[in-house]
Amino acid sequence: MDTEPYRNELVAYCYRMLGSVHEAEDLTQETMLRAWKARERYDPERASVRTWLYRIATNVCLSALEARARRPLPSGLGAPSDDLGAPLAPRIDIPWLEPFPDGRFDAEARADLRLAWVAAVQLLPARQRAVLVLREVLEFSAVEVAAQLDTTVPAVNSALQRARATLA
Repeated sequence: MDTEPYRNELVAYCYRMLGSVHEAEDLTQETMLRAWKARERYDPERASVRTWLYRIATNVCLSALEARARRPLPSGLGAPSDDLGAPLAPRIDIPWLEPFPDGRFDAEARADLRLAWVAAVQLLPARQRAVLVLREVLEFSAVEVAAQLDTTVPAVNSALQRARATLA
């Protein structure tokens, strides 16, 4: 089984999920490693190689996002405030978000890698983000997404509706 033809699209998927090119490349490598280790358990009757790889990549990305929420942000990302009495307000920007290098994909494939879109998607909860990207961008069916996320089709449709409403 050859997984290499899917590498670039997996990098793009991980980038959409995380907003960091470097993390996307690392997680794609982790996806490929997990796929290689599990190659004996792959069943072509249950899913295509592409669907199987996306399931692995989704789990890798969701784990990374969960770990990201628990780790402290690096200091020095913003200037200190002069007003000590000012209320604390959450930052809505995403300091680690970075643009995707345009040279890797043709213009049509880059349309959904625009920084503004990726930034907006970062505001969604991780599972809604995964559902939105898998359904709307990659055009997997609700049944396939449900299988990839170990959930039900109604749960996928509900998450997609919530994601769309949040982005609107």
